[in-house]
Amino acid sequence: MSEKNEVYDESQIQVLEGLEAVRKRPGMYIGSTGTRGLHHLVYEIVDNSIDEALAGYCTHIKIFIHKDNSITVSDDGRGMPVGIHHKMKKPTVEVIMTVLHAGGKFGGGAYRVSGGLHGVGASVVNALSETCEVEVKTEGHIWKQTYHRGKVASPFEKIGDSDEHGTKTYFKPDPEIFEDTVYDYDVLSQRLRELAFLNKGVKIQLIDERTDKGEIFHYEGGLKSFVTYLNRNREVIFKDPIYVEGSKDNNYSVEIALQYNDGYTENIFSFANNIHTVEGGTHLAGFKSALTRVVNDYAKKFGYLKDNDKNLSGEDIREGLTAVISVKLTEPQFEGQTKTKLGNTEVRGIVDSIISEATSTYLEENPQIGKLIIDKAMVASRAREAAKKAREITRRKSVLESTALPGKLADCSSKDASECEVYLVEGDSAGGSAKQGRNRRFQAILPLRGKIMNVEKQRIDKILNSDTIKSMITAFGAGIGEDFDLSKLRYHRIIIMTDADVDGAHIRTLILTFFYRYMKELISDGHVYIAQPPLYRVNKAKKEYYAYSDQELDNVLQDVGGKDKNTDIQRYKGLGEMNPEQLWETTMDPERRILIKVNVEDAIEADEIFTILMGDKVDPRRKFIEENASKVVNLDI
Repeated sequence: MSEKNEVYDESQIQVLEGLEAVRKRPGMYIGSTGTRGLHHLVYEIVDNSIDEALAGYCTHIKIFIHKDNSITVSDDGRGMPVGIHHKMKKPTVEVIMTVLHAGGKFGGGAYRVSGGLHGVGASVVNALSETCEVEVKTEGHIWKQTYHRGKVASPFEKIGDSDEHGTKTYFKPDPEIFEDTVYDYDVLSQRLRELAFLNKGVKIQLIDERTDKGEIFHYEGGLKSFVTYLNRNREVIFKDPIYVEGSKDNNYSVEIALQYNDGYTENIFSFANNIHTVEGGTHLAGFKSALTRVVNDYAKKFGYLKDNDKNLSGEDIREGLTAVISVKLTEPQFEGQTKTKLGNTEVRGIVDSIISEATSTYLEENPQIGKLIIDKAMVASRAREAAKKAREITRRKSVLESTALPGKLADCSSKDASECEVYLVEGDSAGGSAKQGRNRRFQAILPLRGKIMNVEKQRIDKILNSDTIKSMITAFGAGIGEDFDLSKLRYHRIIIMTDADVDGAHIRTLILTFFYRYMKELISDGHVYIAQPPLYRVNKAKKEYYAYSDQELDNVLQDVGGKDKNTDIQRYKGLGEMNPEQLWETTMDPERRILIKVNVEDAIEADEIFTILMGDKVDPRRKFIEENASKVVNLDI
């Protein structure tokens, strides 16, 4: 796959359509005009540099965030072609920057493999920027052109000489298009680190001139380094990740690294052409089937499994596995709701055969690691069998069988899941107020007694013995783990309602850890919310006001003419202090309540945070808390 495509000139640039639509419907091209779309502009330009790296020409990419939130991306690739375009009869750089889908990615001439989910690149960035400027160093000269909101603002001209080569793109996002034009360093850093892991040897440098912060991402170990990084807060059961790479017909390359830790969940991240395939796809299916078959064959060959023993399941074999799969191919087909599922059917077999051969050889050459993997899978298998019985008890029964629902659940009368919601409430006292204050037609209440189990440290059989967790599984009705079926969910809004203190925050984190590890679709499909009860009640002149923060309290007091002897301020220590009417008014009435939807923008970052907060290692947790303490307000210290 790294064989160089030698020709990259004006003849390689195909023109498909004009730019007019981009400013009218930017969401079609970059997903949104919110913060995600804003950061996507950077990725589009960086992806072009990565394409040069994949073609074998670029080794160093620099990204500058300037003080005014404009961006410069520079690379040491070949530089854009500077000749006159054969069809358009104007400079090729101008065609690339001002015509949609003009690029070397279409037709496979200049680039065999190309990243960039939308594949629209530089022209879209130009269209959505107030100002854009391109500088190309190639063939001994420096060329430059500037643009304003997608239109040419200066002619393409030679401005000097240079023996260097590469492309430098400067752009300032257009405030007429974007809701916010402030870049988040951490969001960019996360993606650039990911790209450096996925493209070993490429050096990616991020410099933030607003804060003088900067990082260099450069990993000769590629995916091995990626897996080591992902497992850095976990206890691994063998030191060096297993690494496999292979290719087929120069059109497909496969790279995989995997390592086991002493945890109980699997964390597999898959990529196709550097795009995170959140919904998986054929490459992931090929990896899973190969790993399951190879480990079972090995277990039988060396006597860990007898002839009449049942095979270990894929779930058992993947317990505690961290893996990254990266495939690069010339014509990827993306499917699924968010176009993040690889659909190429041939990829499954290619990945399967490459993994099978390499992993079999590795296990035979490293029998001590083979034994560690088999032992872990066999313990997982026994636990799964024990869990089967517990799972049967918690499996969803018919909604009509009210006996199947947990005794503490105060269900709603509506059977239309899309309008129903369930409040998870800590303790019986708050649960009592919530039951009395709710709208019984569509609001159910499930009081949770005692501390929730930390599922990060337990196997599934132990988890299913927890009454609190069983009550949630049964109430939701959609199963757990690999049996989870979102279509059977009985409530489309699951609302976590806890006290606004440290204990409440801890309970929230424990519940979210359980959801993330065993009912991930609840979060990814947007069914989980956090209720925001008020911190203060202000009573003045027989009128009640509620404040959700110290700042809001100050605003309320200002609005009512300040604090005097007739002002009664109550700080709520817990939900139990509110009567049913107050709880309805402030936290449960759809017209007035404040709910925060829980979403996972970045699965890798979310996985890392849950591991740090709920795992066994103390030092990473302490470091995380120290670094994020300034973001926490209203902590009851």
